[in-house]
Amino acid sequence: MGHNTITSTTKLCAIIGNPIEHSLSPLIHNAAFEHLKLNYVFLAFEVEHLREAVSGIRALNLKGVSVTIPHKVEVMDYLDDIEEVARRIGAVNTILNQEGRLLGYNTDWSGAIKALEGKVELKNKKTILLGAGGAARAIAFGLKEKGADLTILNRTVKKAEVLASELNCQWGGLELVESFKPDILINTTSLGMYPRVDDLPVKKEFLKDMLVFDIVYNPLKTHLIRKAEQNGCATIPGVEMFINQAALQFELWTGKKAPLGLMKKVVVEKLS
Repeated sequence: MGHNTITSTTKLCAIIGNPIEHSLSPLIHNAAFEHLKLNYVFLAFEVEHLREAVSGIRALNLKGVSVTIPHKVEVMDYLDDIEEVARRIGAVNTILNQEGRLLGYNTDWSGAIKALEGKVELKNKKTILLGAGGAARAIAFGLKEKGADLTILNRTVKKAEVLASELNCQWGGLELVESFKPDILINTTSLGMYPRVDDLPVKKEFLKDMLVFDIVYNPLKTHLIRKAEQNGCATIPGVEMFINQAALQFELWTGKKAPLGLMKKVVVEKLS
């Protein structure tokens, strides 16, 4: 922990999920706490029994918790209040303990939209979203809020249909992707994620004249991002969304501005 001596007044934050051993959240949050000389520490807990874990957050008075796969939906049942956007998305990735009341937030959507808006105006852009899981839900919600022309494609077509009907947008199977000419392609599937780094969700030839955003951040440059770059596409690597969503969590928990540059630096160093 460097200069921070852990004492009885140290505030504890954590990430809960299963599996958890590959999480980089402890790395970036602890680096940020240390950088700002805050008396906080961040740990990772592999959690199977979610209800008991949330009781533990209350009993041990954890200050803030990051919630990851597979708990983002179920955790909503055990919180005192859920911020409106998170409720509409139907997933929580951040818990703030406000004097004993556990409040649920979603920073995934704003983390992703912030990364996209750094590169492009989203209104009316033809956007293809690959995947229909928790992250896809959050990003799809943000895209609709910003007026993008959205189509959701997923291997299990039923899941794409369910999400699309909630958001009133188009949907279909992954195999349909080649029949579109999108302005923006977003991958939220695990294709190309470590250790299966050679997987590609679309054919290389398809990646032309579009912005490609891959939310997978390990490896730093996925196969999809590399091929898109080779074809002259603008790209956004997953590390951008990861850092943005973590920075928003950090600000909720500490009330301080997150050291974005530092958080990015430690992740890039770790993954390089």
